[in-house]
Amino acid sequence: MEQSSSVRPLVIVGSFAVSLLVGLVLLFLVMGGGRNVAAPAAIGGPFQLTDQSGATVTDKSLQGRPTLIFFGFTHCPDVCPTSLFEISEVLRAMGPDADRVNAYFISVDPERDTPAAMKDYLSSFDPHLKGLTGDPEVMAKVTTEYRVYAKKVPLKDGDYTMDHTALVYLMDRDGRFVAPFNLKQSPEQAAAELKKYI
Repeated sequence: MEQSSSVRPLVIVGSFAVSLLVGLVLLFLVMGGGRNVAAPAAIGGPFQLTDQSGATVTDKSLQGRPTLIFFGFTHCPDVCPTSLFEISEVLRAMGPDADRVNAYFISVDPERDTPAAMKDYLSSFDPHLKGLTGDPEVMAKVTTEYRVYAKKVPLKDGDYTMDHTALVYLMDRDGRFVAPFNLKQSPEQAAAELKKYI
C-alpha cells in the first residue's frame, strides 16, 4: 500500500514533466520551428461534439468570436484545474465582453468525461466555459486536428491518468489558429489581449 501511494505521485509528476516537454516542443513547432514562416501552422479542423448541457457544438460555432480552447480531462490533478481557473479569471476580467468570446474545455478522456461529468466539473469555473466531449474515435480525430498529444497512463492501483498537451489555443473570429494564449500574465492583461480579437 505504501509503495502504491509513493509511486502514484511520481507517475503524476512524471506525466506532468512529459506534458510540459511535449507542450514546449509543440510551441516550438507551432511558432515555426526556428524558421521564418509567413503563415501560422494548420491547427484545427471540422468537428461535432457535445457540450455539458447536451447541445451540439461544431467548428462553425467558432465563427464570429475569438475562441480559447484547452484540452484536458476532469480527473486531472493539477494542470487542468489550474488552467481552467486562470481562464475563468480572464473571463471575469473581461466583464460584459466575456459574452463575446468562446471558451472550450475539450476532453482527452471521453471514456470518463460524459456531458454529465463535464457539467459537474465545470460548475466550479466561469459559466462561459463549455466542456466538449464525444465518442473516443471522434475525440481522437479532434486531438489530431489540433496537434494535441494525449496518452493514457496506467496507474498501479488499476486506475489511469492522461498525459496531454497543456496549451491554451487562441483562435480568431474565423476559427483560425492565432497562437498559444499566454495565461502567465495578470487576468487584466490577458483580457485586454483577448479583446483585441473581438
